[in-house]
Amino acid sequence: MFDTEPPGLAPRLVGLRPFQHGHSPGEHPKEIPFVVFAGARGLGKSAVLAELRAAYEGRTPLALIDCEADRFAGPPAGRPHEVWSPVAQALVTIAEQLAEPVADAGRIPFPRLAAGLLAVAAGGWNDRDVPRVRREAERILLLNDTGSWVGGHTSRWVGRVTARLTDPLTGPPPGTGPVVEPVVEAALETFSEGVSPTHRRLRKAAAWYRDHPNADGSPKLGLLLLSGHFRAGGDARTHAEGHLVRALLADLDDAYGGSLPRGHRPGRPVVLIDNAQTTPGIGLIGAVLRDRADGIADRVAFFAGLRGHGHPALRNAARSTLCELARTRDWKPGGTASSRALLVPLSPLSPDDTPRVVETACRGLAVPSRLPGAAHRLTGGSPLGTTLFAESARQNLPRGAGTPGELLTADLVPQEAHGAHEQREARDGRPAYRELLDRLTPDGRQDELALLAVAHDRESACALAAARLPGDFGAVGVLALEARLAEEGVPSVPGQFVGDPFLRALLLLGLHRGDPDHGTWKAAHRTLVAHYTDIPATPDGPKDSSGHGQGRDPGPEEQRTLYRLHHELALGAAEPAVTYLRDAFPRHDTKAWLRALVFLASAPYHLAPVPDGYGGTASDARTRVALGRVGTGPPPPQGADTALHLRIRRLLYGVWQVTDPLALPDPVVAERLRSELEHLSRLRPTDVEPLLRASLHWPEDALSGRPLRLG
Repeated sequence: MFDTEPPGLAPRLVGLRPFQHGHSPGEHPKEIPFVVFAGARGLGKSAVLAELRAAYEGRTPLALIDCEADRFAGPPAGRPHEVWSPVAQALVTIAEQLAEPVADAGRIPFPRLAAGLLAVAAGGWNDRDVPRVRREAERILLLNDTGSWVGGHTSRWVGRVTARLTDPLTGPPPGTGPVVEPVVEAALETFSEGVSPTHRRLRKAAAWYRDHPNADGSPKLGLLLLSGHFRAGGDARTHAEGHLVRALLADLDDAYGGSLPRGHRPGRPVVLIDNAQTTPGIGLIGAVLRDRADGIADRVAFFAGLRGHGHPALRNAARSTLCELARTRDWKPGGTASSRALLVPLSPLSPDDTPRVVETACRGLAVPSRLPGAAHRLTGGSPLGTTLFAESARQNLPRGAGTPGELLTADLVPQEAHGAHEQREARDGRPAYRELLDRLTPDGRQDELALLAVAHDRESACALAAARLPGDFGAVGVLALEARLAEEGVPSVPGQFVGDPFLRALLLLGLHRGDPDHGTWKAAHRTLVAHYTDIPATPDGPKDSSGHGQGRDPGPEEQRTLYRLHHELALGAAEPAVTYLRDAFPRHDTKAWLRALVFLASAPYHLAPVPDGYGGTASDARTRVALGRVGTGPPPPQGADTALHLRIRRLLYGVWQVTDPLALPDPVVAERLRSELEHLSRLRPTDVEPLLRASLHWPEDALSGRPLRLG
């Protein structure tokens, strides 16, 4: 993104070296793509936009808006809804930031945008609240400030114009009746007065509205139509908002043209739109793309962050990874508006990146050797997750926390917490997992989502909802949460209602810690045990039509059995899973058997509570079982192959321990996996290769934080 030699994506599109004032060769001189960074929460979209702001702030006109900010949620007090919209509010916010002087260039005025916004605002000026109207008018008129006037002159000019615009509100009868037309007339008269360069610019801006559709060359009619369309709502408002966006871009075009010194601005202005999946983001993106498709060029480098993997408004956008964009991109727009966008999915950190983040944050501390790898296994490379996990390690390793589970449940004071109240709240009980959940889950319904994270699919989620949630939630609530996860970019994974392993681990941890006696946690697993009990475990029965005997996925009955055993294991009942794996071993395809073993061992595990908090000094019972120590389980049932039963029990507990995202993999247990798998391979006359490969790869995979290879 930010390389200078050769230039990365940002300098090629902005035309300036990041963090410098030097020029950089541009790309696509006629039209550049509207870059949209896409992905689920926590992948770094906001961080990329923040770095873009840091790279170009003070060097070129720049604006950054967060579309989820409160200012875009609704109109300010007293402002009628019919003359306010998130897009119009965003345009004011963007223009105020872009106007600020940078480098050697002065302020940028926005007279076209100001004229249009005055016409729109005047549609709500038919009440008696004259002070509010004056404040609105003054804020809009200040968008015309070039910085070339003495401050006092600017204030007097704004005050004089505001008085003329609000005159219609003070005449008889006071504060009643429509005032759009007299306000527009007063604005046009004011913009037409004077002979200074500033007034010539105002006249030119006012005349721009004569080209409004159906204005017949009349600026007044153009502004009245704009105001009327905005108040009408629906498609008419969308059309009016598009014209306001065009006004802002035309004002920017003026600032970059002309013969005055301030017109010679290097590079392009930059507009950054975070959380663009909500209004006003989609409205702004759509308006810019439609104008570009219609041949109306602009000079702005747009970058946006979009939660999810796409949006209907971007259905024809080109897609490319950051790696592919590192040097050049042979991008050409197509025939549709959305083809003017370039969708860039952000990828997680690599297994090499995550340890570097942890080690950098914990420089000077004694970091357990397996913690960086375990961090990647837990977070899956989530940049936000890795950053906050590393910060928790920095704060809590000196206090004795050492496993991922302990670092997630320890209190965390985020580095960006500034206020004393915010810091005190974090210190007094803000576990790291709670901080992460608040940032990674959709707003609202977090408790319901934590419960449904226990489920495997829509059917089991509905069973949980029916048993454990209020009656008004039901299947409708399940479907709504399922759709929300898809919109948020959470991957869909067979066998898991919440497809992202890191998010699921956090939700399950929150569910377990939600009650002092873990009652909700236990009830959820018992509900699904009961849900899947109607299908008996018959591993020696006939193979189903799915071809489970040939190494394919298990059929429906077999899968339901595995689900039941998974939840029994989560509740601490391991012998049913051991018995299933023992009986299935001589009959099932080896790859399928290994997959079943790994799935069962993915059951969540929690240490028994101890006085000093989660984990504390309690030992992990799975380690003792995996190493075959005395007194670690009931004797095998009568008539069973004792050696095979005990070996499979040790193997199940070993895989359960080394793949647990909340634990550090025990190196002795990992090495024990090798011998257990090698011994099992001697019991298979055929189809032995998967067991031998697993004996070679699994110990290494476990200690490095990678998923166990099943190929």
